[in-house]
Amino acid sequence: MPQRSPRRSKEPTVSSFFFRRFLILLPGFPEAGAIASALRDALLAAQPAKVVCLSTIGAQATRPNLLTQLSIMEQVLGGLPMPVTFLRPAWYMENCSWDVAAARDDGVIHSFLQPLDKPVPMVATADVGSVAAELIQETWSGRRIVELEGARRVTPNDIAGTFCTILGRPVRMQGVPRETWEALFRSQGMKYPAPRMRMLDGFNAGWIEFEGGQAGSRKGTTTLHTALEGLVALAADSGARDAIAAETNSRP
Repeated sequence: MPQRSPRRSKEPTVSSFFFRRFLILLPGFPEAGAIASALRDALLAAQPAKVVCLSTIGAQATRPNLLTQLSIMEQVLGGLPMPVTFLRPAWYMENCSWDVAAARDDGVIHSFLQPLDKPVPMVATADVGSVAAELIQETWSGRRIVELEGARRVTPNDIAGTFCTILGRPVRMQGVPRETWEALFRSQGMKYPAPRMRMLDGFNAGWIEFEGGQAGSRKGTTTLHTALEGLVALAADSGARDAIAAETNSRP
């Protein structure tokens, strides 16, 4: 793997940066392959000086799962003739946005990450953006991988405890039994839940991990408390806007 260089690029460049997104999956991930091929062709036509591509922790995993889409992307774009950096962030702290209402209203968060005391590599999106901006200004050659997580790993119980501190009320985590996942995901409209289930299994069992391990990853600076505090504030602002809109719409 090429080493990170502290040198900054001084020449004018055209740079490309792609955000990861997960598709409605069909078996074999044909959509992911088609999109990756289209991106490769566009980059070959545009000929940017360098590329930073947002990938994911566990992109090197050999067992098919939801993150395999990004594995496919790395395989396709890794053959480009220009320098390419794949930025592999950990589980986003901002995924906890789905848990704000449950923590605030019920004091119980349902977790697919288990055991509840198992540390999980997580990172704030603010750190992902900052590191990506740094990387695209650097000069390097060939293909390189940069893995990124927060300063310390986070357990589901840590998340509950942090919400407890921020909200000023008791909050606890409750594991969702593995045998209920498929029916639950299908009830939510997911036609092919297996990739998501295998991804969660990978985090829980530890086979979705950084290629260089915890010691080899770069560390962000945003704390879990800061990230969750922002999510709680955002939810409060959104709720206030919705209340004002409802009040306005109800007027004759």
